[in-house]
Amino acid sequence: MEFSKEGDLIIGGVFSITSTRKLKDNGYQALPNAYCTRWNTRELKFARTVIFTVEEINRDTKLLPGVSLGYRLFNGCGSANLVQAAVEAVNGDDSKGCRSHIQALLGHSSSGVSEDINSILSPLSIPQVSHLSTCACLSDRRRYPSFFRTVPSDHFQIIGIVQLMKYFDWRWFGIIYANSLYSEQGTAHLIREAKKEGICVEYTLRHSRRQVYDLAKTIRESSSNVVLLFMSLSLTKSLLSKMDGYNITGKQWLGSESWITQVDLASVKRKNILQGAMGFALPQSSIPGLAEFLLNFKPADEPESAMVKAMWEMFFDCTFSSSNISTMCTGTENLRTVSNDYTDVTQFRAENNVYKAVYLVAYALHALLQCTNGSNPTTGKPCVNKNEVEPKLVLEHIKYVNFTTENGAKVFFDENGDSVAQYELVNWQMKEDGSVDIANIGQYDTSFPEGEKFKLKKNTTIVWGGNKNKVVRSVCREPCPPGTRKAMNKLKPVCCFDCFECPEGTISNETNSPDCLICSPEFWPNENKDKCLPKLTEYLSYKEIMGALLTGFGCVGVFLSLLTSVIFLTHKETPIVRANNSELSFLLLFSLTLCFLCSLTFIGRPSQWSCMLRHTAFGITFVLCISCVLGKTIVVLMAFRATLPGSNMMKWFGPAQQRLSVLSFTLIQVVICIIWLIMNPPFPNKNMKYYKEKIILECALGSAVGFWAVLSYIGLLALLCFVLAFFARKLPDSFNEAKLITFSMLIFCAVWITFIPAYVSSPGKFTVAVEIFAILASSFSLLFCIFFPKCYIIIFRPEQNSKKHLLGKTTTNTLNYIQMYTPKQTALELFLIIQR
Repeated sequence: MEFSKEGDLIIGGVFSITSTRKLKDNGYQALPNAYCTRWNTRELKFARTVIFTVEEINRDTKLLPGVSLGYRLFNGCGSANLVQAAVEAVNGDDSKGCRSHIQALLGHSSSGVSEDINSILSPLSIPQVSHLSTCACLSDRRRYPSFFRTVPSDHFQIIGIVQLMKYFDWRWFGIIYANSLYSEQGTAHLIREAKKEGICVEYTLRHSRRQVYDLAKTIRESSSNVVLLFMSLSLTKSLLSKMDGYNITGKQWLGSESWITQVDLASVKRKNILQGAMGFALPQSSIPGLAEFLLNFKPADEPESAMVKAMWEMFFDCTFSSSNISTMCTGTENLRTVSNDYTDVTQFRAENNVYKAVYLVAYALHALLQCTNGSNPTTGKPCVNKNEVEPKLVLEHIKYVNFTTENGAKVFFDENGDSVAQYELVNWQMKEDGSVDIANIGQYDTSFPEGEKFKLKKNTTIVWGGNKNKVVRSVCREPCPPGTRKAMNKLKPVCCFDCFECPEGTISNETNSPDCLICSPEFWPNENKDKCLPKLTEYLSYKEIMGALLTGFGCVGVFLSLLTSVIFLTHKETPIVRANNSELSFLLLFSLTLCFLCSLTFIGRPSQWSCMLRHTAFGITFVLCISCVLGKTIVVLMAFRATLPGSNMMKWFGPAQQRLSVLSFTLIQVVICIIWLIMNPPFPNKNMKYYKEKIILECALGSAVGFWAVLSYIGLLALLCFVLAFFARKLPDSFNEAKLITFSMLIFCAVWITFIPAYVSSPGKFTVAVEIFAILASSFSLLFCIFFPKCYIIIFRPEQNSKKHLLGKTTTNTLNYIQMYTPKQTALELFLIIQR
């Protein structure tokens, strides 16, 4: 026992003021004996904090009035020695006359030691309160029913670390741990929690003195840029001291709360490792009076403690015994002149947990000693006085404690004996001389609502690992960008996934999307396949070159038809016009004008009316046109057959019959079109089958039978006209236009026979263009073949536009042929009479 003070009620404590236990070999002259060495000044500070807090409570007139607290603090090194110290604290120390039992035990800093101690205390129902044992395993109430702690469980620290890595998108990291309960349990827990968030561990390296080279090599060659050092402070010091000579740079180091605020780890050699290091630390607190209490400590305060004298000698490099080598210690040296963990009073983090632990026991004792109407107000059981206090009663009341200390720290426990978790996110910002500023850049507080537990301070300066000026990237595989899908690779960790481009017609609009989404029928992916855009619509427009050219040709055809009509109208009394059936010629020119105009209805965005108009108008105007040509062909045949002796044919095909035939042929097409429109008319349609990436705006036929019936009827009339004209091609050629009709019908039929396969195989707007071309080509063939020669004679050879010239060109054989069968009037005259 190192420090003690008697009181009405006693608090015990176990600390590792010396941290290494050695065995002394007496060379077989005596039994070997063990002794402790290597001072742990931070543990001395913890023990002194207990003393300070007990004295502060004893001065408080409201807390435990009339009751004095005492303490019994033990030093130990190594697990076995520390457990022995705990047993002595429970049973009392006969050598110093301390027989009274303790009401609670404070300690230990190590999770493994606390576990061993609690295995002894739990059966005795003695409460144990740790200030620094953070292993989440100690939250198991079935195994450790009497264990409490004022430091948060590592479960919360690990959740915070995972949230930190998730926040900075560190999905690929390595872990260095040690062979200890705290480190092994924390590492295993961290791996499980990281996996839940899709964060993967590239490697886990156990710290070993003999394998530092291999450890450093693995870190250097790893692809991950984040390294988590999850070890106790003493082991961290040991590891870093051995890694000073290895060139490890460019890594972002994360630390556990056990070492992340220890500025004595910093040095110039370690700047390339620790610069920018981050981790969660216990909150910095202010404890009024504690700094002065610690720094005013003198050996005279503990005159019987050999340990204090030995530590004092270490602090000031002096000795209390006579020596010619070292300076003599006076015991009045100023602790403010030395720098170590004990004299570092700039911040109190773990010390605040010691402070809260002592107050926790005091508040539990205070609640236990309360008495109202003969019973305890907390439990309802009979009242007890200070001489009847038993550890199991204290244990019962600790569970219900809820208070706030003088410095504003809240203390209460959940069902697992864990206190509320509050951490500061700190960042190592090292200077050129190797010193370090521990900057507070954020916080993690489990008392806040979900989603607000982890917060980064605004407008704060962060130094990154490797002295980079931006966040370190650490991923096994960069996230799959929009336009691709994420696929797991069974042979690799989940973070080392594969990215595949979305198939044609699908998109992904999120990073790391597991699936690609199919665009709706009227939409198509953009080039990056991250957005569905409306498909481009395709139709033959007046604005594009092909549409403009076809429109131009159609307009030219209309102009030439009208021009020809004007020429024929102005020369209607001339023989060449009268000899070519002027009435049918004007009707043919009118129908050709309609045919050219009809082609314009095929250009532009399809609508309900335009779809019905274009096909019916095309069908009717072409039948009208072919009917006129057919009429002219029949007239030629009839005119020459009528000159034969005894022929009565012209009586049956005069002007009335010609008009009736044209009307009849046209009405048949009109009926076909009406039936088509009534049964299943053409309609505007969005064709999305031919092209995947665009929509063809077209006029669907409605009834294919109706469409092909219209075309078939036109083809039938054209074929009939061609056959009749072919038979009349060898009649007298002075006034016979059968050859011209034959040639025009030949072109007409060739165009439309070619049209069928071209129409069926042409895609999109080219289907319409083929149809317009067929209309224009066949219309121009009729116009040029039938009317161009006549217009040429009327305009450029007017001398040939006379009855004499036409008769003069008649061959002798033809004239004899005419005179033989028409003694009273010539065939030409008869033909002219018919045309009237």
